[in-house]
Amino acid sequence: MICVVKLGGSLLETAALPTCLAAVARRPGLKVIVPGGGRFADEVRMAQRQYAFDDVAAHRMALLAMQQMAELMRGLLPELEIVSATDSLAAGAAAKTWVWAPQVAELDAAGVPASWDITSDSLAAWLAGRIGAEELILVKSAPVAAGADWPELQRQGILDPAFARFADAASCKISVVNKDDFVSHHD
Repeated sequence: MICVVKLGGSLLETAALPTCLAAVARRPGLKVIVPGGGRFADEVRMAQRQYAFDDVAAHRMALLAMQQMAELMRGLLPELEIVSATDSLAAGAAAKTWVWAPQVAELDAAGVPASWDITSDSLAAWLAGRIGAEELILVKSAPVAAGADWPELQRQGILDPAFARFADAASCKISVVNKDDFVSHHD
């Protein structure tokens, strides 16, 4: 079984990231962590506002932010392996925990648009579909109401505007949970 777990960059601000990483590692089977961009992506947003460069440059810089978070995660949990090519994930070992460092060339080839409407939430759904994951869990620092649907979570800004489109194509079980619920459920 392959499970994709998106750990939001905001978990770094709440100091919950190490606990969430440990909870992912305890899950059975192959786990692929999709890192949010966190404060690194926030810097890209601020720089784009200040210098008015286009969304293509911002998108590529935001992917670098996710790569930085992947390195940070491995620094916190050294047994994590960073992987960048999705074909490596699809052929992965049964009981590993990997962290995905998205690559511009692969996302461009897949036709993923360069837009702030597509964040690591949508990229996690895209990845889940790409590698045939059975489950996708998006772990958020924000409160998540039980039973809230994707459009409501998009309206609240908890999920990005493009998420539903990518999630529909993923064809797997999808959960959006608060960090505390995730950790308590996986202890």
